[in-house]
Parts: sequence; C-alpha cells; structure tokens
Amino acid sequence: MGLWYEIRRSLRRAVTPCLGICALLYFCYHTVQGDRGIIAYLRLSAQLERTEMALRESSDTREALARQVRLLRPENLNRDMLDEQARRTLGLTHPDDVVIYTP
Repeated sequence: MGLWYEIRRSLRRAVTPCLGICALLYFCYHTVQGDRGIIAYLRLSAQLERTEMALRESSDTREALARQVRLLRPENLNRDMLDEQARRTLGLTHPDDVVIYTP
C-alpha cells in the first residue's frame, strides 16, 4: 500500500505543473499561429501596406483625370487640351504635324 500511495501523491504533485505547462504551450502556440497571432498580424500588415500603396496610386490617377476634366469644362475651356483630347480620341493629325513613333 505504501508504493501506491507514493505514486498517487507524486502524480497529484505533478498534475498541476503539467496542466500549467500545457496551458502555457497552448497560449504560446496560438499567440504565434492563431487567427490573431503574430504571423497573421505580419501578413495583414503587408497586405495593408500594399493596399495603401494602391490607394495612393488610384488617388493620383483620379486627381490627374480631375485636372483634365476641369480643363475641358465649358466655363474655362482650354483650347489646347480640347485639341489634344480630340486628336487622341479621333486619331487625327494636322497636315503640318510631325509624328514621331516611339517603340
């Protein structure tokens, strides 16, 4: 009976630290690998950076187009811009124009 008693007493002492270590390992694993872990955070940070860069490029393009539209409005029509847009859209040139083809 003394042997079984010693084994049970040793197991009781070991259960709490073992459960604590298991809980610690569980939380450490999910801190790194979980849906909201470090790896997911790094992946989302990189995606956010790419998305912000695309937003800046789109905003720059939008501003350039808005400037061109402002130049073509009837209240402040820019004749050079109108001529440039008409030639680009229709594919026409003036007989005196020199066309330089670039590859």
